Amino acid sequence: MDTIKRCDWVNDSVLYQRYHDEEWGIPVHDDRTLFEYLILEGAQAGLSWITILNKRAHYRTVYDQFDAERIARYDEAKQAALLADPGIVRNRLKVAASIANAQAFLTVQAQFGSFDAYIWQFIGGQPRVNTWSSLKEVPAKTIESDAMSKDLAKRGFKFVGSTICYAFMQATGMVNDHTLNCHCHPSNR
Repeated sequence: MDTIKRCDWVNDSVLYQRYHDEEWGIPVHDDRTLFEYLILEGAQAGLSWITILNKRAHYRTVYDQFDAERIARYDEAKQAALLADPGIVRNRLKVAASIANAQAFLTVQAQFGSFDAYIWQFIGGQPRVNTWSSLKEVPAKTIESDAMSKDLAKRGFKFVGSTICYAFMQATGMVNDHTLNCHCHPSNR
C-alpha cells in the first residue's frame, strides 16, 4: 500500500498519483507542452481532471502531438472526425476553441518569440511557491489568473476563464500549490 503523503485532491489512481508526483507544480517552459496543457485545461472545463488524464494519450494522437501549426489548419472534416471520436471530449465549442487557440498561440509566439516568454510574464517569470496547510486554502483563481484570462481572451483564446487559467498555472508550475504536508512541496524535499 502506498503510504506517501500527497495533496488531498489525489485519489488512489496510479495515473493520478504519477501526474501529481511527476508533473503538477513542476515548471514548464516548453511551448508544445504549455500548449498541450492549455488545450487540455479548456477541455476539462466542467469535468474532472482524471477524465482528461485518462484521455490524454488519445488526445496526443488525434491532435498531432499538440503541434499548434497543424491544429491551426484543421478543417471542417477534421473537426467532424474529432467530434465523432469517443476518445476525447466531444464538445463542439471545445473542439472549435482548440483550433482558435492554436491560431492565437502562433500569433503570440510570433509576437513574443515564444509562448513561454508571454505566459510566464504574468507571475514575473519565477514560479510562486505557496504554503497552504490544506486544500481548503488553495484559491480557485487569483489576481494573476484574472489578468492572464483577460489578456488571453483579448488575443482570441477561448475557454480561458480565470479558474481555467489558475489550473493551467498550477499544472505548469507557474504556481506550486502542493500543500505543506505533501511530499512534493519544496520544503519536504
